[in-house]
Amino acid sequence: MARPVKITADTPCDIGPMLTERYDVELIPLHVTMNGQEYLDGVNITNEMIYDNWEKTGSLPKTSAVSVGEYEEVFQRLTGQGYDVVHISLGSGLSVTHQNAVMAAEEVPGVYVIDSCCLSTGTGLLVCESGERVKKGMDAATIYEEVKALNQKNSASFILDTLAFLHAGGRCSSLAHMGANLMSIKPSIRVLNDQNGGMTVGKKYFGKLKKCIIAYIHDQLDGRTDIVRDRIFITHSGFPAEDIEWMKAEVEKYGPWGEIIITTAGCTISSHCGPGCIGVLFLTK
Repeated sequence: MARPVKITADTPCDIGPMLTERYDVELIPLHVTMNGQEYLDGVNITNEMIYDNWEKTGSLPKTSAVSVGEYEEVFQRLTGQGYDVVHISLGSGLSVTHQNAVMAAEEVPGVYVIDSCCLSTGTGLLVCESGERVKKGMDAATIYEEVKALNQKNSASFILDTLAFLHAGGRCSSLAHMGANLMSIKPSIRVLNDQNGGMTVGKKYFGKLKKCIIAYIHDQLDGRTDIVRDRIFITHSGFPAEDIEWMKAEVEKYGPWGEIIITTAGCTISSHCGPGCIGVLFLTK
């Protein structure tokens, strides 16, 4: 008889409390170091703390991967409780978290590690797919094979209000940052699954943020026949509830959707993109 399956994932999957509970996911936190103090993503640091520190000091925190030992401790505990484990990692093109999880899994039988080739709820989409298969009673090896085959099907993109955080983190040139400010450019970022989560600048939008976000949503969803409509994420780094409502209304225009899930990006993602970032993320056929 197959052992029960436990899903684990890195905190930058950004699935939020509702889905964490729905699929009984154990989230493994990345590390965030700010002003010389180390925090755990999703545990004892918030986006507001990061943004407040940025306003006061002009400095950003550093993020770092889960260690091999930390993964091994979680995997050993869960397998010791009688589970097989399917772990969905942050894309290997973005972090050594995947490599570290694989190394830990080599020491713990019954652990299967999937490279999401993505970030944020692009990774979260695979967490949900894994959780649905657990609910159907599939064994870990089958879940691993089926969900791994989807890691080139998760469509992830974002639009940014500011390049200041990317610039401060060394991911954007001073010239590009200055030009974006002067011309009111709101760039979109596409995640490249075939580069294991690498990113590239997509379409550049001009004008007020609301206008740009509506145009971005239109570009992502209009006329698409290849979208898996079971669920779509709207993931943001911090917007008022009234803004989320009109964003959701825009996405609803391109339905029907099984569910539209609103989540807030965690500190690992938000420390790189800053406030005013929003993305729509979904699986394709």
